[in-house]
Amino acid sequence: MKWQRAVAAAWFAVLLGGALTACEREGPAERAGESVDETVERAGEEVERSTDR
Repeated sequence: MKWQRAVAAAWFAVLLGGALTACEREGPAERAGESVDETVERAGEEVERSTDR
């Protein structure tokens, strides 16, 4: 039973490491998403400024 837990933990570590490695690379979709996020945030700030006047 202990060896099964050890094998499962090892597989989990390998999969987690692979997922984190894949997340390091920023592709065009990630950059586009960040750009959209920034634009929406700026628009929200402008709406707040215009309603505060």
